[in-house]
Amino acid sequence: MPSPENPMLFEFGPFMIRWYGLLIVTGALLAAYVGTIEAKRRRENPDHVWNLLIWCLIFGILGARLYHVLSSPPGASRGFNYYFYEHPFTEYVILGITIPFPTALQIWTGGIGIFGALLGGILAVLIYTYREELNVWRWLDILAPGMILAQAVGRWGNYFNQELYGPPTDLSWGILITNVNQRIAPYNDLTAYPLDTMFHPVFLYESLWNLVGFALMIWIGRKYASKLYDGDILSIYLIWYPLGRLIIENLRPDAWVISGIPTAQIVSVLLILLGVGLVVFRHKNPEYATTPNTEGSTSKGRRRHQVQKSS
Repeated sequence: MPSPENPMLFEFGPFMIRWYGLLIVTGALLAAYVGTIEAKRRRENPDHVWNLLIWCLIFGILGARLYHVLSSPPGASRGFNYYFYEHPFTEYVILGITIPFPTALQIWTGGIGIFGALLGGILAVLIYTYREELNVWRWLDILAPGMILAQAVGRWGNYFNQELYGPPTDLSWGILITNVNQRIAPYNDLTAYPLDTMFHPVFLYESLWNLVGFALMIWIGRKYASKLYDGDILSIYLIWYPLGRLIIENLRPDAWVISGIPTAQIVSVLLILLGVGLVVFRHKNPEYATTPNTEGSTSKGRRRHQVQKSS
C-alpha cells in the first residue's frame, strides 16, 4: 500500500486544507449524524446533538492535543521535549508578515491522543447535560456509536501523514513510509530500511477494529434495547475500543511508555475494568439506572419542559 507524498489536499497562498483535518471534520459530522438517529430512536431532541458537537470538538481536540504534546514516545521525532524545548515556535509568513506560532498547537500537522479526546469529550457532555438537565448516561449512549465511527474515519489521517505504522512486514497490505522525517529510529536508517520497505499499517488495523465496534454497538443497541440500561452502550465502547488498542499497541514502536509499559495499554486496562464494572454494578443495582425506553431525560428535565409548555 503506497503512501501519498503530500498530506495537503488543497493549498492556495496562506490557505491550506490538509487531509488530516478534513478527515477529522468528516468523522465528527458522521458522528453527529449517527447521534441524531440514535437520539430520535430514544425519543430525545436531536438538536442537542448538534449543540454537543461544538462542545465535544473544542474539548475533545484540546484534550487530544494535550495528551499528545505531554507524551514522550521513545524514538519518536516529536514529544514533550520537541514541543516545549527544541521547537516551541514555528514561523508562518502571512501577507508578508512573519508570525511565530506555538508548535504545540499545530494540530493540523498531526499528533493527537484519542484517550485525551475521549476524556475531553466526556467532560463536554457532562457539562452540557448538567446545564440542560439531561440524562448524562443516555446521552453518552447516544453519542458513543458515532464516536467510534469518527475514530475509524479519522485514523485515515495517519495514512496521509505517513504515521502510525508498525514494524517491517512482507504482507501484501504493508504500507510504504517514503517520508524519512516521519520514520522513527531505527527505521530512519535507509541502509537497513530502504524506501521500498513495507511496514504494518497500524492505523488500518485500528480503523477496521473501530468499524466492527460501531456495527456491534448499533446492533446490540437495537437487538437488546429492552434489556439495556442507560450507560450500557458507553460501557461497550469502554470495553471494545481499549481491548483493540491493548492488542494493536504491541505493533507501535513509538508508544509512550511508563516503566517500560505503553501508556495506552495501561489506560486501556483501566477503561476495560471501568466498562465492565459499570455494567455489573448497574445491572445488579437497577435502582441506580434507567432503561433507554423511559421517556424524557430526567425528572427535573421533564418538569422544566412541562412548566415551559404550560406557560
